[in-house]
Amino acid sequence: MGLLTSIKARKASVLVNKGDTEGAMKLYAEAEKEGLKEMGALLTYSVLLIRSGKYQEARELLVKIQKYPMSEDNRRQLMVNYASCAYKLGNIEKGIELLERMHQKGPSGMVYQTLGYLYVEAGNFEKAVSFNQEAYEYDDEDAITLDNLGQAYYRLGNDKEKAKAYFEKALVLKPGQIDTLYFLAQYDLEAGDKASAKAKLEKALEGRFSPLNYATREKVEAALQSL
Repeated sequence: MGLLTSIKARKASVLVNKGDTEGAMKLYAEAEKEGLKEMGALLTYSVLLIRSGKYQEARELLVKIQKYPMSEDNRRQLMVNYASCAYKLGNIEKGIELLERMHQKGPSGMVYQTLGYLYVEAGNFEKAVSFNQEAYEYDDEDAITLDNLGQAYYRLGNDKEKAKAYFEKALVLKPGQIDTLYFLAQYDLEAGDKASAKAKLEKALEGRFSPLNYATREKVEAALQSL
């Protein structure tokens, strides 16, 4: 890897911070082809691909770079990214299996968050609750874990009252969390408070959507239009 390749990766990082995803991905792609080995930059590139819906391309990149030297934190991020790709490509079981193996090596907030959500998506209520409760005991101020618990009770357990308590606590910790806002808007709608629901849905649209959001941009927009 040459100096110019490294400079190109740094320029891509600047574009990410400016919100120019397409420009950043173009530079990262060029740098990767030139032999970029900087794991932080490559993992950022994989995240951009995932957020752009290019799951197969992201998976291929992650398979290629898994043999590169990296820290344990980078290895964990790589596995989380790969599991996300597997889930979006229709193989949620593979994603869960990978993260379960990673979890066995030691606790990690990142793995708790992602695996906890995949358990909810897999539809296993008991597993989703028990694992996310374990994650909550690991960090009781993790807004994603609280949202995962809320979704488990709301979507799988048919216990909206218990779910609401988790969603409300998640919102205090992370006021812009998209899924939390979306579900709490459903409570507002059930109570007939369209103004409050509208405010939450509009706030959700300001967030940065990811493949691990239950509430997609389209779903939030559709909910707003229905008002």
